[in-house]
Amino acid sequence: MPKLKSNRGAAKRFARTANGGFKRNASHRRHILTKKTTKRKRQLRAVHLLHKSDVRAAHRMLPYC
Repeated sequence: MPKLKSNRGAAKRFARTANGGFKRNASHRRHILTKKTTKRKRQLRAVHLLHKSDVRAAHRMLPYC
């Protein structure tokens, strides 16, 4: 069997955790920040986990991650 290619877009967005999940960054932090509250922007800084329904797709896109 040849090696599988990783989806490069997914590789830039997700990182594997020790327990087999995937870390991701929050969206909505790129622009139009003046109307967003400080609390909202601060909470968007935190690392979130990928939802369990999306983990299977991430595993397929990142076979060696």
